[in-house]
Amino acid sequence: MSLWDHVDALRAVLFKMAAVLVVAAGVLFVLMPDIFDQVILAPCHGDFVLYRLFADITAGIPSLPQFSTEGFEVKLINIQLASQFFIHMSTSFWLALVVTFPVMLYFLWTFVSPALYPEEKKGFRKAFALGNVMFILGLMVGYFLVFPITLRFLADYRVSELIPNQISLDSYMDTFLMLIFIMGIVFEMPLLAWLIGKMGILTRGFFAKFRRHAIVILLILAAIITPTGDPFTLTVVFLPIYLLYELSAFLVPAKKAESEEDTAQ
Repeated sequence: MSLWDHVDALRAVLFKMAAVLVVAAGVLFVLMPDIFDQVILAPCHGDFVLYRLFADITAGIPSLPQFSTEGFEVKLINIQLASQFFIHMSTSFWLALVVTFPVMLYFLWTFVSPALYPEEKKGFRKAFALGNVMFILGLMVGYFLVFPITLRFLADYRVSELIPNQISLDSYMDTFLMLIFIMGIVFEMPLLAWLIGKMGILTRGFFAKFRRHAIVILLILAAIITPTGDPFTLTVVFLPIYLLYELSAFLVPAKKAESEEDTAQ
């Protein structure tokens, strides 16, 4: 194929990606009121699944601070005339991007794959599968764990009892999308480590050498995400992030000397 043939093929792929994204965004735009009520705003109520789970766990362990679901409700306000319309549109777009993400990668794969050797295609298929699974897991952890804990803390926090919290829709959605997408990206760490390891830049010995440092850094990160001071909540957030570190170490290929040392042990 000539250069212009490649350009035409890329243009066709980009057109398909744009068409799928527009269709998905349109469908989600129509369904958005129900999605807002049942999904996006669900952490605003005390009966959210994570709150009920924490309440059941702490009720069975008297030594832990008791987690209550009673009386918790976050009521949002809108202070700008066009905010609800623009948030309706922008949320439809971002959710459509998440939903169609595997399809987008598949279209890119159809464009790139003819230029790859069979062994390279095998590696890219593994990366494609791992990347999709980890991204979805990250989104789920962000939605079911990180965002509700953050919302619960910040919604109840008072610098002074004389200042009531009135949370705007814009502020809520900014935090919601930021935390969930950040967790989706963070969960791509094992894939990134695997790719860098394939290039020979990163080895398993690096993770073993800096494991203690990583634990301290990840504990600080978990404390920033969940500034409640509750050790139970801190542990719940820390464990998934630490498991990502260990998964990254497992996926990175070891040097020959490291493999022989592991076998000897």
